[in-house]
Amino acid sequence: MEINEKKVIIVGTGKSGIGSAVLLEKNGAIPVIYDGNDKADIEAVKKELTEKLGFPTKAAFVTGEFVKEITNGVELCVLSPGVPVDADFVVYMKEQGIHIWGEVELAYNFAKGTVLAITGTNGKTTTTSLVGQIMQEYLDSVYIVGNIGNPYTEAAPLMTEDTMSVAEISSFQLETIEHFHPKVSAILNITPDHLNRHHTMENYAAAKEAVTRNQTKEDYCILNYENTYTREFGERCPATVVYFSSARRLDDGIFYEGDEIYLAKGGSAERLLNVKTDMNLVGVCNIENVMAAVGISISAGVPMENILATIKRFVAVEHRIEYVATKNGVMYYNDSKATNTDAAIQGIKAMDRPTVLIGGGYDKNSEYDDWIKSFDGKVKKLVLIGQTREKIAECAIKCGFPKEDILLKDSFLEALDTCVKEAVSGDAVLLSPACASWGMFPNYEVRGEQFKEYVNGL
Repeated sequence: MEINEKKVIIVGTGKSGIGSAVLLEKNGAIPVIYDGNDKADIEAVKKELTEKLGFPTKAAFVTGEFVKEITNGVELCVLSPGVPVDADFVVYMKEQGIHIWGEVELAYNFAKGTVLAITGTNGKTTTTSLVGQIMQEYLDSVYIVGNIGNPYTEAAPLMTEDTMSVAEISSFQLETIEHFHPKVSAILNITPDHLNRHHTMENYAAAKEAVTRNQTKEDYCILNYENTYTREFGERCPATVVYFSSARRLDDGIFYEGDEIYLAKGGSAERLLNVKTDMNLVGVCNIENVMAAVGISISAGVPMENILATIKRFVAVEHRIEYVATKNGVMYYNDSKATNTDAAIQGIKAMDRPTVLIGGGYDKNSEYDDWIKSFDGKVKKLVLIGQTREKIAECAIKCGFPKEDILLKDSFLEALDTCVKEAVSGDAVLLSPACASWGMFPNYEVRGEQFKEYVNGL
């Protein structure tokens, strides 16, 4: 698409919006930045844009109520991932024939090299980080971008034909792709999440599956055989499928059996590593992440000896079943990144001792029955906070969790004080909320950092 001297609407003034505006303006476009918040600090955004550009920005700004006139002569709108594609003003732009892209699609159209794209409800960040480290230790030009927190748009201008981009891609970002074409994709799992945004599981699954939209049989897609959605999708996936399994032996693919991970071809299996002695990660969820990383990396052409050497050095991603410290015989784990029930189930599974669990937060219209049932006698106290605390408490009682062991607290600090009081030597305290952090914290990172600061200060 020709953008030189063309007006391009950018929705959002956050990290994604600013990154998109810089990339567009450096390539001759005229950004019109729209933010529905009429109190947005436009002067601060202008200053940041000018600093990143190295010259005064030409961007125009519109805040508050959407004005249809700003779409005159516009062919492209770049949408921040937090903006729903079914918002009225977005639907209006689609009706006017305007292309709706996200930051990922925009960056891809200016980037060079090969793309490895990783999506799924849970495990994206750990798998992306591991694959990124494998690639960085094997290749000279590697960028880890996307939903992991590094804007794809900032890295795109620096890429060459020899670059390998490892991209964590969310369902929100996949709603706005058009030409995005990874050489290797991975859908780690699909379980209920973000239904307040996608409305149905069918819509959510379709958004995840879109990562393969432009792939062919010359490309690869790594799929979880133990997830119903991804296993069934493998039958109609346009790419060549590589399965991994944590529960059964595969004739072809990667599987976990008896503390060992194997690579199978034509029914013959080769042992790769022992999950207890060759990995620094804990839990079945991380075994799956490692298997996915192996599948992605071998599909990208990395020798197995290089892959295994990196896996043996790799340590847990911050905020994902992250061991923080042992205080007075109590082990503290930060799993703040568990913003949905499936992720929180993996956190519980990783615990091997009586656990005081902190849960609750922003309501994403989730159901909590499966999470409560996964406690399996490990959770001795359930400390609940946030918007969902009563909803979770009702669900826990319905599922047979003792009412007297449910403690509702008004603040995060009060919850932490309660955990210290309730936990005894030999126990664990686990922050694994099964909910988003919004309403109490800007994001899950801030929630996790506050937890770690409190624990380390004990």
